[in-house]
Amino acid sequence: DGPLLSVLLLLLLGAWSLGDQGPEPGGPSEEPGKEEEVPEEDGILVLSHRTLGRALQEHPALLVEFYAPWCGHCKALAPEYIKAAALLAAESAKTRLAKVDGPSEPELTKEFAVTEYPTLMFFRDGNRTNPEEYTGPREAEGIAEWLRRRVGSGTTRLEDEEGAQALIDAHDVVVIGFFQDLQDEDVATFLALAQDALDMTFGLTDRPQLFQKFGLTKDTVVLFKKFDEGRADFPVDEDLGLDQGDLSSFLLTHSMHLVTEFNSQTSPKIFAARILNHLLLFINQTLAPHQELLAGFKEAAPPFRGQVLFVVVDVSANNNHVLQYFGLSAEEAPTLRFINMETTKKYKPADGGPVTAAWVTTFCHSVLSGKVKPYLLSQEVPPDWDQHPVKTLVGKNFEQVAFDETKNVFIKFYAPWCTHCKEMAPTWEALAEKYRDHEDIIIAELDATANELEGFAVHGFPTLKYFPAGQGRKVIEYKSARDLETFSKFLDNGGKLPEEEAAEEPSAPFPDTLANSTVDLKEEL
Repeated sequence: DGPLLSVLLLLLLGAWSLGDQGPEPGGPSEEPGKEEEVPEEDGILVLSHRTLGRALQEHPALLVEFYAPWCGHCKALAPEYIKAAALLAAESAKTRLAKVDGPSEPELTKEFAVTEYPTLMFFRDGNRTNPEEYTGPREAEGIAEWLRRRVGSGTTRLEDEEGAQALIDAHDVVVIGFFQDLQDEDVATFLALAQDALDMTFGLTDRPQLFQKFGLTKDTVVLFKKFDEGRADFPVDEDLGLDQGDLSSFLLTHSMHLVTEFNSQTSPKIFAARILNHLLLFINQTLAPHQELLAGFKEAAPPFRGQVLFVVVDVSANNNHVLQYFGLSAEEAPTLRFINMETTKKYKPADGGPVTAAWVTTFCHSVLSGKVKPYLLSQEVPPDWDQHPVKTLVGKNFEQVAFDETKNVFIKFYAPWCTHCKEMAPTWEALAEKYRDHEDIIIAELDATANELEGFAVHGFPTLKYFPAGQGRKVIEYKSARDLETFSKFLDNGGKLPEEEAAEEPSAPFPDTLANSTVDLKEEL
């Protein structure tokens, strides 16, 4: 039996040696099947491609922010995001907040098609394939309320007069849907809208006594408010049903005061109201004579509701951006300005008459009927505009320089307050220095907040445009990397990048040199 004994000894030795090997060099040290713990930072889950799956399993409602460490908007959001997490934690909410460092997690940014920072996505019930894009506010209470309405009901079911009146009395703006059949498709449309209208309180009823109390005979959405008219009705079209877009526009319009003061809290609603025409009254709220003008301004507003948004700008507050955008100084108040948000065309009264209801009404009608021509802002040409590597352009010398048929002109349209413009400034100076001895190349810049050009609307900053030499007034918008090397290749190649670089660009979407963070003018105002 010697051979059999030898085989048994070899098997025992093999089992002993396998059990003593330990993990392979560089392999996982944890036990097989054990998942990596999800770290936290300031109450926020810090996720990676290794931990996202576990987080989705453990948290049925998860809001994930994809951010970049260098992103200015991400840095501004960070403290509000932390506060929102604390608010939800204090309520023992089921919702958790998380974040992903996008540049460090290319697998996740590719999986979820992240193209800009910050991007926020809401994951429900562990569903990894169809997250909902976050479209809510970027302040703590707004973030928390958006999530509350996703995991709970954003609408109160009203059963009697007492409950309805209590809801109306408790809030400045209340929207109640009166529907005879709560199983109707229109009710689903109403509830979907209620999820996102975070600054309004919603109720819903099918009770006949409530229809009677509020004088209704058919399905209607009613907005109750503690100002202006007090109430606005939106009857449901019996043939077409309830259109969510139309209802949303109606609620945004009628939930605003006839006259809205411009500030950081009201500006999102002003721009979201879908009213393209804005009339602005610039006054100094610290001066009694200026305050007295508000009565006439407000008196003129009702006939224009839904067509012109009446806005008051206090020049004594922190509204320098608005003043600069309209080419005004605080000393010029009181004065009126009219703007169409789609065309960005601005209008001003021909005379500086007293701000009365009649004068305001006449000015509005004159602009709307095309009797008033828009004005363009322009600074004076500096005496030394061409004495530095970067040439200074204004409205009055732009045409002469940009369309010089003997020059290739590369222009940066910027805003003095724009962070991205400031970050790019040293590179632009270096580019101008590099090409200062090239007689056929001009590197220039134009403050687009103080100078406006016919046919050249600039909506974001910085905007880069190249005007090649020759006839035809050709203009090329530059949309590639903002570094000296790429700028140089663009210029050396006659206003275009080599084909291989242009083809490669989309595959690397997130270096901070890419033009993916253009500042929207509305957002800044």
